[in-house]
Amino acid sequence: MNKTVFCVVVLCAAFISAASGVALADGDAAAGKKLFARCVACHAATPGKHGIGPSLFGVFGRKAGTAAGYGYSSAMKKAAPVWDAQTLDRYLDNPPRFIPGTRQTFRLTDAGDRANVIAYLATLK
Repeated sequence: MNKTVFCVVVLCAAFISAASGVALADGDAAAGKKLFARCVACHAATPGKHGIGPSLFGVFGRKAGTAAGYGYSSAMKKAAPVWDAQTLDRYLDNPPRFIPGTRQTFRLTDAGDRANVIAYLATLK
């Protein structure tokens, strides 16, 4: 690949990354809290309260597979991304594609809904 093509590819990737970051930052936490009602069948927003899935309290900045007291799949423990807006967005869009072998199958395919849920999750500190 020549330098010009490489630079164009890098600039396009940076633009796409920046654009997706703006969309995530624009999420509505109040709307996300309402959407989180879909998640409570498996997840709690309370510290240390695990259900079928782990508590999502304090999820931002936490390495996946590390919430104390929850039995994670080996796939989640091995993959272990650090959860931030971008990793949560990719995961919620298609969990098995982002972490093959994860037990979560529920997908949140609407980008706006994901941004809102992620904004809500960011408030759980």
